[in-house]
Amino acid sequence: MTAPLLECHDVTVGYDTPILEHVDLVVEPGEIVALLGGSGCGKSTLLRTLTGLLPPLAGEVLLFGESLYAVPPDARDRLLRRTGCAFQQDALFGSLTVCDNVALPLRELTDVPGAVVREMVAMRLAQVGLPGTEKRMPANLSGGQRKRVALARATILDPLLVFCDEPSAGLDPIVAAGIDELLLQLRAAFGGTLVIVTHELASVRTIADRVVMFANGGIRATGTIDELMHSDDSEVFNFFHRVPESEHAIARHT
Repeated sequence: MTAPLLECHDVTVGYDTPILEHVDLVVEPGEIVALLGGSGCGKSTLLRTLTGLLPPLAGEVLLFGESLYAVPPDARDRLLRRTGCAFQQDALFGSLTVCDNVALPLRELTDVPGAVVREMVAMRLAQVGLPGTEKRMPANLSGGQRKRVALARATILDPLLVFCDEPSAGLDPIVAAGIDELLLQLRAAFGGTLVIVTHELASVRTIADRVVMFANGGIRATGTIDELMHSDDSEVFNFFHRVPESEHAIARHT
């Protein structure tokens, strides 16, 4: 597929009032695009619109060349089945084993026989670094392991486009770096495209081909990480060169 997988044309998102306005965005096959901005800037709200959960207040979202919110519900479901989504809080079902969590899309959306489902799940768990964990329960996993299970479930149908909401949030730097590396491995293995909402600059520097930064109710800048880090826009430059809060705390006590 050479046409854009995802397009936003003059999109406004929000609830009763707009949060982000006039968003124009194109995601090409094979890209990792990071949606970046400070807390409350609207990036997660936009993600809800891109994943079919929240209709835009204005504008048009095209998914695989079709207008996501203009097509009938059955056609929208068909489009969304070609995507995967890993949620910020991992959204694993606590009453289901790891195997049953990862197998859920296969059992709900396909007629794959049970033996094949189990084989596919075992292969995908091995690919995300969790071989042999099929019978474990989510409560017995670490935060990083739960994120890996969520990514296994999001990619079990080999989607063309995967959405990730804060994939490394709440993880220590070493575990977060492992998740970043896993995302790159999954892209390399399946040739997929990823749209990642994050505020973690370390992750953006590692994985993003292109960055879209949101501020002041719209897109403030877009480009490669290097372009934004050297931006002439002082707000963009300062965002990418801000001192971590931990370093501020050290400075206050020295």
